[in-house]
Amino acid sequence: MTMFDERERAFENLFVHEEELRFLALARRNQLFARWAAEQMGLRGPQLNEYVRSFTTSAVRSEPEHALVDRVRADFIAEGVDTPERSIEAALSVAAAAAARQVRTEARVQAG
Repeated sequence: MTMFDERERAFENLFVHEEELRFLALARRNQLFARWAAEQMGLRGPQLNEYVRSFTTSAVRSEPEHALVDRVRADFIAEGVDTPERSIEAALSVAAAAAARQVRTEARVQAG
């Protein structure tokens, strides 16, 4: 194997690793955001878990942020929860920042 082949393989491995971390961060963001929304609606137990799970699958489909905000806003309206859209958007931002921190920390711990 040539030096060029080794560098190419290293870059490919780095790309795969970064994409994996990006996906994990998106899934965690959706999970944290859904948990916040579920708490606002008073969901508990199996209802809370199912709600959170439905948002985690949204990461697989890679739904845009505005779709998640729209979904939560519609759920809040249906449940009679009066929360401004800005608060929902802020909760998504907080969830994204927390998810990124958590995934980075977990990656460092795994790397040893």
